[in-house]
Amino acid sequence: MQKITIQTEIECYENSDELHASEQHLLKLSMEAKDAAYAPYSRFKVGAALLLDDGTIVKGNNQENVAYPSGLCAERVAIFAAGANFPGKQIKKIAITAASMDFPSDHPVAPCGACRQTMLEYELNQGEEIVIIMKGTTGKTYRSISVRQLLPLFFHEDGLKSK
Repeated sequence: MQKITIQTEIECYENSDELHASEQHLLKLSMEAKDAAYAPYSRFKVGAALLLDDGTIVKGNNQENVAYPSGLCAERVAIFAAGANFPGKQIKKIAITAASMDFPSDHPVAPCGACRQTMLEYELNQGEEIVIIMKGTTGKTYRSISVRQLLPLFFHEDGLKSK
Protein backbone atom coordinates (compact mmCIF):
# COMPACT_ATOMS: atom_id res chain seq x y z
CA MET A 1 0.00 0.00 0.00
CA GLN A 2 1.08 3.54 -0.70
CA LYS A 3 -0.30 6.71 0.86
CA ILE A 4 -0.67 9.89 -1.15
CA THR A 5 -0.66 13.25 0.60
CA ILE A 6 -2.67 15.99 -1.03
CA GLN A 7 -2.22 19.55 0.15
CA THR A 8 -4.37 22.54 -0.65
CA GLU A 9 -3.21 26.10 -0.16
CA ILE A 10 -5.71 28.89 0.33
CA GLU A 11 -4.86 32.49 1.19
CA CYS A 12 -6.90 33.73 4.15
CA TYR A 13 -7.49 37.45 4.65
CA GLU A 14 -8.94 38.84 7.87
CA ASN A 15 -10.52 41.63 5.85
CA SER A 16 -11.27 41.87 2.13
CA ASP A 17 -9.70 45.35 2.18
CA GLU A 18 -6.36 43.51 2.08
CA LEU A 19 -7.13 42.32 -1.47
CA HIS A 20 -6.06 44.22 -4.58
CA ALA A 21 -8.57 46.95 -5.50
CA SER A 22 -9.66 45.06 -8.64
CA GLU A 23 -10.47 41.97 -6.55
CA GLN A 24 -12.37 44.10 -4.01
CA HIS A 25 -14.41 45.45 -6.93
CA LEU A 26 -15.12 41.93 -8.20
CA LEU A 27 -16.30 40.95 -4.69
CA LYS A 28 -18.59 44.01 -4.62
CA LEU A 29 -20.13 42.94 -7.94
CA SER A 30 -20.64 39.40 -6.65
CA MET A 31 -22.49 40.88 -3.65
CA GLU A 32 -24.76 42.80 -6.02
CA ALA A 33 -25.42 39.58 -7.92
CA LYS A 34 -26.10 37.77 -4.63
CA ASP A 35 -28.70 40.34 -3.64
CA ALA A 36 -30.59 39.69 -6.89
CA ALA A 37 -30.59 35.88 -6.50
CA TYR A 38 -33.86 33.95 -6.68
CA ALA A 39 -33.76 31.76 -3.56
CA PRO A 40 -37.26 31.57 -2.04
CA TYR A 41 -36.89 27.91 -0.97
CA SER A 42 -33.43 27.67 0.58
CA ARG A 43 -33.37 31.35 1.55
CA PHE A 44 -29.63 31.16 0.83
CA LYS A 45 -28.40 33.60 -1.78
CA VAL A 46 -25.17 33.22 -3.72
CA GLY A 47 -23.62 35.66 -6.16
CA ALA A 48 -20.71 35.29 -8.54
CA ALA A 49 -18.81 37.77 -10.65
CA LEU A 50 -16.13 36.65 -13.04
CA LEU A 51 -13.48 38.61 -14.86
CA LEU A 52 -12.65 37.70 -18.45
CA ASP A 53 -9.28 38.30 -20.09
CA ASP A 54 -10.58 41.33 -22.00
CA GLY A 55 -11.82 43.02 -18.80
CA THR A 56 -15.47 42.03 -19.25
CA ILE A 57 -17.26 41.13 -16.03
CA VAL A 58 -20.07 38.56 -16.06
CA LYS A 59 -22.36 38.16 -13.07
CA GLY A 60 -24.49 35.22 -12.01
CA ASN A 61 -26.58 34.19 -9.02
CA ASN A 62 -28.35 31.11 -7.83
CA GLN A 63 -31.70 30.48 -9.47
CA GLU A 64 -33.97 28.09 -7.59
CA ASN A 65 -37.07 26.26 -8.72
CA VAL A 66 -39.74 24.50 -6.72
CA ALA A 67 -38.54 21.32 -8.47
CA TYR A 68 -35.16 21.53 -6.68
CA PRO A 69 -32.95 19.81 -9.26
CA SER A 70 -34.06 22.36 -11.84
CA GLY A 71 -32.22 25.22 -10.11
CA LEU A 72 -28.67 26.28 -10.84
CA CYS A 73 -25.81 27.63 -8.72
CA ALA A 74 -24.43 31.16 -9.13
CA GLU A 75 -21.02 29.99 -10.30
CA ARG A 76 -22.39 27.91 -13.17
CA VAL A 77 -24.88 30.62 -14.14
CA ALA A 78 -21.97 33.07 -14.54
CA ILE A 79 -19.63 30.60 -16.25
CA PHE A 80 -22.24 29.36 -18.71
CA ALA A 81 -23.30 32.95 -19.47
CA ALA A 82 -19.67 33.81 -20.20
CA GLY A 83 -19.25 30.74 -22.40
CA ALA A 84 -22.44 31.50 -24.32
CA ASN A 85 -21.94 35.25 -24.72
CA PHE A 86 -18.15 35.55 -24.88
CA PRO A 87 -16.87 32.37 -26.55
CA GLY A 88 -13.12 32.03 -26.64
CA LYS A 89 -12.54 34.47 -23.77
CA GLN A 90 -10.56 33.18 -20.81
CA ILE A 91 -11.81 33.42 -17.25
CA LYS A 92 -9.18 35.12 -15.09
CA LYS A 93 -10.94 35.37 -11.72
CA ILE A 94 -14.24 34.61 -10.06
CA ALA A 95 -15.54 36.14 -6.83
CA ILE A 96 -18.24 34.30 -4.89
CA THR A 97 -20.31 35.64 -1.99
CA ALA A 98 -23.09 33.97 -0.07
CA ALA A 99 -25.55 34.80 2.69
CA SER A 100 -28.62 33.36 4.31
CA MET A 101 -31.70 35.55 4.27
CA ASP A 102 -32.26 34.49 7.89
CA PHE A 103 -28.83 34.91 9.53
CA PRO A 104 -25.39 36.30 8.69
CA SER A 105 -22.81 34.00 7.17
CA ASP A 106 -19.59 34.72 9.04
CA HIS A 107 -17.32 32.59 6.87
CA PRO A 108 -16.58 32.09 3.16
CA VAL A 109 -18.76 29.56 1.38
CA ALA A 110 -16.90 27.39 -1.11
CA PRO A 111 -18.46 26.23 -4.39
CA CYS A 112 -20.33 22.92 -4.44
CA GLY A 113 -18.78 19.89 -6.11
CA ALA A 114 -20.65 20.36 -9.39
CA CYS A 115 -19.46 23.96 -9.64
CA ARG A 116 -15.88 22.97 -8.80
CA GLN A 117 -15.93 20.34 -11.54
CA THR A 118 -17.38 22.83 -14.04
CA MET A 119 -14.90 25.56 -13.16
CA LEU A 120 -12.00 23.10 -13.33
CA GLU A 121 -12.96 21.98 -16.83
CA TYR A 122 -12.92 25.61 -17.99
CA GLU A 123 -9.55 26.08 -16.27
CA LEU A 124 -8.09 22.99 -17.93
CA ASN A 125 -9.52 23.86 -21.35
CA GLN A 126 -8.15 27.39 -21.30
CA GLY A 127 -4.76 26.23 -20.00
CA GLU A 128 -4.61 29.00 -17.42
CA GLU A 129 -5.54 29.04 -13.75
CA ILE A 130 -8.68 30.78 -12.48
CA VAL A 131 -8.31 32.71 -9.23
CA ILE A 132 -11.24 32.15 -6.85
CA ILE A 133 -12.18 34.68 -4.15
CA MET A 134 -14.76 33.60 -1.55
CA LYS A 135 -16.54 35.61 1.15
CA GLY A 136 -19.56 35.32 3.41
CA THR A 137 -21.54 38.24 4.81
CA THR A 138 -18.80 39.03 7.32
CA GLY A 139 -15.54 37.54 8.43
CA LYS A 140 -12.57 36.25 6.54
CA THR A 141 -12.04 36.18 2.80
CA TYR A 142 -10.44 33.20 1.08
CA ARG A 143 -8.43 33.40 -2.14
CA SER A 144 -7.26 30.42 -4.16
CA ILE A 145 -4.88 30.75 -7.09
CA SER A 146 -6.50 27.84 -8.93
CA VAL A 147 -9.65 25.74 -9.07
CA ARG A 148 -7.38 22.71 -8.82
CA GLN A 149 -6.62 23.78 -5.23
CA LEU A 150 -10.32 23.21 -4.42
CA LEU A 151 -10.62 19.96 -6.37
CA PRO A 152 -7.28 18.14 -6.43
CA LEU A 153 -8.86 14.79 -7.35
CA PHE A 154 -11.10 15.50 -10.31
CA PHE A 155 -12.86 13.65 -13.09
CA HIS A 156 -11.22 14.34 -16.44
CA GLU A 157 -12.05 13.38 -20.02
CA ASP A 158 -9.31 10.74 -19.88
CA GLY A 159 -11.75 8.77 -17.72
CA LEU A 160 -13.99 8.47 -20.78
CA LYS A 161 -11.28 7.11 -23.08
CA SER A 162 -9.80 3.66 -23.41
CA LYS A 163 -6.03 3.52 -23.43
